[in-house]
Amino acid sequence: MADSDVGAASDAYGSEGGGRRSGRAVTVAAGVLAMATLAVGCGPQDPGADALRQPSARATTAPPAPSPSPTDDGKGAAGAVTTEPAPTTPPASPSAPQQPAEPVTAPPPTARPSTAPPPPRVLLRTGSEGPQVSELQARLRQIGHFGRTPTGYYGTVTAEAVRSFQAKRGTEATGATDTVTWRRLLAMTRTPTADELDPPTERPVAEPDERCLTGRVLCISKKSRTLAWMIDGRVVSAMDVRFGSEYTPTREGEFPVFWKSRDHVSTLYDTPMPYALFFSGGQAVHYSADFAANGYGGASHGCVNVRDKAKVAALFDQVKNGDKVVIYW
Repeated sequence: MADSDVGAASDAYGSEGGGRRSGRAVTVAAGVLAMATLAVGCGPQDPGADALRQPSARATTAPPAPSPSPTDDGKGAAGAVTTEPAPTTPPASPSAPQQPAEPVTAPPPTARPSTAPPPPRVLLRTGSEGPQVSELQARLRQIGHFGRTPTGYYGTVTAEAVRSFQAKRGTEATGATDTVTWRRLLAMTRTPTADELDPPTERPVAEPDERCLTGRVLCISKKSRTLAWMIDGRVVSAMDVRFGSEYTPTREGEFPVFWKSRDHVSTLYDTPMPYALFFSGGQAVHYSADFAANGYGGASHGCVNVRDKAKVAALFDQVKNGDKVVIYW
């Protein structure tokens, strides 16, 4: 319908119905106009008015935002609306104050249990003395590792004998008697007899000199290297002894004991002389740790050395000043 036809129809309605029909005519005219609009496919529309009437369509996939131009500070072309990217965490400003980091305390290291077995406990070593040392020496002698009579003193000879035993059995050759060495030695030997533990002397006691047959006498033979403590011809005790070297010989003859000194130390050689029984000048019968340790490999400075400490200690208690000392071949 053309625009002129619409105007004519309006006039016809106005003249036919007058004022009473004016409202009805307007309604009919509006309906006719709406039908004409639908017939021509909606025609051009005011974008602003259409936006108010039409429901907005839901966006499915947003178009990618245009990359900002290097010269537009991210604003895009004039008048265009740009879509800003989602905000991200801004990097820390170099000038912004930094919060101090919490100190990290490492946990203390966990001690790992040691898997190595503890070393065996040492029972006897160089310098040890007493009955157990005598037993050690007697047992070593039974199997050929100790060639002397027990002295009760753990010196270099005993340490070497223990070292030899250990090396032959494949254990560490320390020379000290530990629990492993002692157990193996016990398994290979028998309990020593009293004579094995405390023999009178290493060598047979010599026939006494005639001067030793009466009274109280320390009867000392250089030939047998023995000392026999005798009372009226009877041997009370006997022990091994050694003498001075050719440069410091032990004097021979008959002498009285004139001085006893239990814990004596030599003023000439600054060496201990325990249980000293002086009989001629500075010469005395006394215990010698060197003799106990090294045997007849050494010599005294003229004294009569005794290597059995227990025996010479007992002798010291029995001998009195004035008792005789007889030294002979």
